[in-house]
Amino acid sequence: MSDPTPQSLAAFDFALPEELIALRPAVPRDSARLLVVEPDTTHDAGVTDLGRWLRAGDLLVVNDSKVIPAALQGWRAPREGGGSPAPVRIDLNLIADLGGDVWQALGRPARRLRAGDVVAFAAGVDAVVIDVATGGKLSLRLRYHHAHVLEALAEVGAMPLPPYIARKRAADAADLSDYQTTYARAPGSVAAPTAGLHFTPELLEGLKAQGVRMASVTLHVGAGTFLPVKTDTLAEHRMHAEWRTVPTATATAVAETRATGGRIIAVGTTALRALESAASAEGALSTDPGLTDIFITPGYRFRVIDGLMTNFHLPKSTLFMLVAALMGRERMQAAYAHAIAARYRFFSYGDASLLLPARTPHG
Repeated sequence: MSDPTPQSLAAFDFALPEELIALRPAVPRDSARLLVVEPDTTHDAGVTDLGRWLRAGDLLVVNDSKVIPAALQGWRAPREGGGSPAPVRIDLNLIADLGGDVWQALGRPARRLRAGDVVAFAAGVDAVVIDVATGGKLSLRLRYHHAHVLEALAEVGAMPLPPYIARKRAADAADLSDYQTTYARAPGSVAAPTAGLHFTPELLEGLKAQGVRMASVTLHVGAGTFLPVKTDTLAEHRMHAEWRTVPTATATAVAETRATGGRIIAVGTTALRALESAASAEGALSTDPGLTDIFITPGYRFRVIDGLMTNFHLPKSTLFMLVAALMGRERMQAAYAHAIAARYRFFSYGDASLLLPARTPHG
């Protein structure tokens, strides 16, 4: 069989043993392993070794979005005039705030819902179904007596674990802290920016003492981050949109770092996408907030970042395509083969990689 073309979905496939999918994080957070990938060498290390590959004057850019407890379990009341006389259990995952307490959600089993149904949760919180679309998607209006919707969700919701974890186990109390970065500030994500899960305050303080600076962006991670690519060619795939903001202080820090010869290292693909989508062709960052649906594949010219810390991603995913764009597809296939052979742990609760191209990607 001939080698698949670099712009075909098959080019980004690899075999991953299921037992390497992490269901719980490393404890403590920074005890996770770190695979450092350079153009010609690969180093097995730990997250606590991160400072060995960073230097004074470098800038880490993190995503400070905070995961909301968007997984809800409730009961649809029996309908008048027929149907099952018993309540029907409904599992909901909120995926987008449409404003005015109206949310887009994924429902299971969505076939048991129709417009006008009421799904009751605990603590006097319920939701009225507005409409049901294909693929389990629906829109609903949340009703609650709390001062703010986030207070209601904190009382009745659970952490929205990724599908590959949720299929294996239910969310529990440990996930409330495990599935949140220590620097999370801006509520709005329905999935964690997982590269940041490895950082402890002690690790960040150590890097700061070394002369490594930190700045933040906000990109609210949507459930679309888990959607598979269903087209055979990359050009036909349409990326999901997510809200991003680049603060003025971060734009200034990036400009200062570049001017003094430091490197901009994105912590996570969400931080990278926020930076790259806000950049002009020359690399200047806009601070105007807005939606981004940037889709980074091999051939992309990076405008801002010089390196990336990220977890290990799914086969044929847009995120594996992104790391292939940064380091080269063959290099990343080889790096992932090494990670699998060395039993690194994959996906959201798994180990990390640090990707350092040979030269500034935008140089």
